[in-house]
Amino acid sequence: MSQSYDLLIIGAGPGGYNAAIRAGQLGLKTAIIEKREAKKLGGTCLNVGCIPSKALLHASELYEAAGTQFASLGIKTGGLSLDLKAMLKQKDDAVDGLTKGVEFLMKKNKAEVLYGAGEIVAPGKVRVAAGGKATDYGAKNIIIATGSEVTPLKGVEIDEKRIVSSTGALDFETVPKHLVVIGGGVIGLELGSVWRRLGSQVTVVEFLDRILPTMDGEVSKQFQRLLAKQGMAFKLSSKVTGVEKTKAGLKVSVEPAAGGATEIIDADAVLVAIGRRPHTAGLGLERVGVRMDARGFIETDHFKTSVPGIWAVGDVIHGPMLAHKAEDDGVACVELIAGKAGHVNYDATPNVVYTWPEVASVGKTEEDLKNAGVDYKVGKFPFLANSRAKTNHETDGFVKILADAKTDRVLGGHIIGVGAGELIAEIVSVIEFGGASEDIARTSHAHPTRSEAVRQAAMAVEGWTMQA
Repeated sequence: MSQSYDLLIIGAGPGGYNAAIRAGQLGLKTAIIEKREAKKLGGTCLNVGCIPSKALLHASELYEAAGTQFASLGIKTGGLSLDLKAMLKQKDDAVDGLTKGVEFLMKKNKAEVLYGAGEIVAPGKVRVAAGGKATDYGAKNIIIATGSEVTPLKGVEIDEKRIVSSTGALDFETVPKHLVVIGGGVIGLELGSVWRRLGSQVTVVEFLDRILPTMDGEVSKQFQRLLAKQGMAFKLSSKVTGVEKTKAGLKVSVEPAAGGATEIIDADAVLVAIGRRPHTAGLGLERVGVRMDARGFIETDHFKTSVPGIWAVGDVIHGPMLAHKAEDDGVACVELIAGKAGHVNYDATPNVVYTWPEVASVGKTEEDLKNAGVDYKVGKFPFLANSRAKTNHETDGFVKILADAKTDRVLGGHIIGVGAGELIAEIVSVIEFGGASEDIARTSHAHPTRSEAVRQAAMAVEGWTMQA
């Protein structure tokens, strides 16, 4: 065994690298293991997920705005054309800069980086294989932070060219004429919206009867109407049973979810986005006795696995599969290892869909509260009545706040609108501190700002909205 550490972390995504940073801050001798062949840190999120997708979302939004909105604002652009190669390059440049930033943070916090595939060969012992060689390292504690991978669809083979996962959908060489998106969740809607803005006809096929099935029902319905208004087509309660490749394109077989006649949809590209599953294969977990559930998630108690000294964070454990959740997990886990108090409140973890407009939520939905028998009150405020939104011609959507009927404690917040991902932070803070809707309602908000819509929604809980 070459070296021994206080902490070995398998996986250098948001959960892993934030754990390494916190471990360095707390004085733990730490190493982090990354198997990505390109030797780039940051995991799926930074390399082929949330960061490059946001670069394309931003660029495509500007492109569409220039073509459809600028003239009404008195801005004349002349001829407009798409340079897809340049758009993809700026996306790659953003990723490259941020991965180098993570490398810097590892050095700054004295976390050694070990490139290769990590495998737990025994409690307190990890083998790192790279270039045909394997080296064993000892550790007092091991954190599994290997994230998640694309859930495959039976009968549909992903080639990352015409039939793609979220990874391939970031690098189409040309804009597909017709893109079929399998799955009406966050990833499918975000990437589908990118290519629609750049010129694709987009059809979303969703097995359930609504998109964003885990979000508030009212939000889901209005959001679908907005996307349909923008030109996105939906086939709900439907399933894809196969995709045939031809020289001319792809033939997508679609059936009703409950069974029935098959419909053939002609497409140029297909995006498989039916979800993600924990990435735990090849880690030696079965060998050392780490318990997993039937879906492959590692079972934990405050990040402790069934094996002493082995911990797990992020997408491999239960809870929302979100980069910022993994970050919080990693920090809390390391603090527990160091003898401090680490905790993550998943009820105060926001979820954002980075479409246009954005959708953001935190805490409980109305459906959650009804199912739990909780007596609650609702406050809503439309952006149509918000001064800044009206001035900017961005009036789609609303803010909804859910509060306990007796205590007024905020239980959930849901926003559709431009900048929703930023606006949700106020509601997150109030939930984290156990605050009431009245706390928001009586807090001064700058005028004119979109944030006033959050305040007005909080006022609406008690029925004293001032601006509508």
